[in-house]
Amino acid sequence: MAPATELTCVRKTADPVRCMAAVFNGPRDIRVTLVTVPPPGPGQVRVKLEGCGVCASNLPVWEGRPWFDYPFPPGAPGHEGWGRVEAVGEDVDYPAIGTRVAILSDRAYAQYELVDRHAAIPLPPALDGWFFPGEPLACAMNVFQRSGIRPGETVAVVGVGFMGALLVGLATAAGARVVALSRRPYSLDIARRQGAAETLDVGNFQAALDRVKALTDGAGCDCVIEAAGEQCTLDLASELTRVRGRLVIAGYHQDGSRTVNMQLWNWRGLDVINAHERDPKRYAEGLYAAIEAASTGRFDPSPLLTHRFSLTELPRAFDLMGSRPEGFLKAVVLP
Repeated sequence: MAPATELTCVRKTADPVRCMAAVFNGPRDIRVTLVTVPPPGPGQVRVKLEGCGVCASNLPVWEGRPWFDYPFPPGAPGHEGWGRVEAVGEDVDYPAIGTRVAILSDRAYAQYELVDRHAAIPLPPALDGWFFPGEPLACAMNVFQRSGIRPGETVAVVGVGFMGALLVGLATAAGARVVALSRRPYSLDIARRQGAAETLDVGNFQAALDRVKALTDGAGCDCVIEAAGEQCTLDLASELTRVRGRLVIAGYHQDGSRTVNMQLWNWRGLDVINAHERDPKRYAEGLYAAIEAASTGRFDPSPLLTHRFSLTELPRAFDLMGSRPEGFLKAVVLP
């Protein structure tokens, strides 16, 4: 793992702070610059960030796509931050100064972030010292809840990145027999450690489909979670789902249209669940659920956070996320 570089800030509680933030100026162009973060206003808290996860959904921002406008605001699109409240606005008594929190925001590639107090979710003492990228953990809990997984079901997870690995663990803990599918041997190894009963190479479409049919006496899976956000994984997930099964879309298909085999969806009477949330209240509920699950030992994301970097090393984090070498699953930035 790359060492985190210490970056300093000058701080005065209740006054503006000057600190470092990453700015995406264009494709493959990230510059760390000095910015001013104002004091919190009514209902706001200012958080001194301890870290932020690097999300695969940000990879197109790094690579460049026609629909993005550069430069991004300082700290954006970092949305997996956690840290400690160091200043509060008027009428805010919770979370108090000094409280460790996970935040739901989108400018956390920085040393400080200003958020609504409802977007700063306290972390209990049981999680002291943990890296806690709250937003993807909240997403995993929300996807799991909407999947309706029951003991004894056969569940396939197609795509084993950070989200897919979390869902493998959650489904296994719920008593399901889990089949994990990925192109990467390392991801399949992670899936086995998370409890997958069977791991298959998604690169061989027909062989994977034949093996799942053999495991399910030709019926297919009760629930299939597509967690990669690609046309090919959506196609495979559809084929793996049994008659009246649940096809759960957890992958982020941000690059536009997809085609679906509507004949297959119709014939099998699939329940197709788009498990993405945009309601801030649902995000917060998922984050509370993730904190409870981690605190009680239902899951531990720590082994899945394989690499750490400083803000100035953020381009290196994106390079590795794009190439996904052996041993890489997810990076965090420690400002």
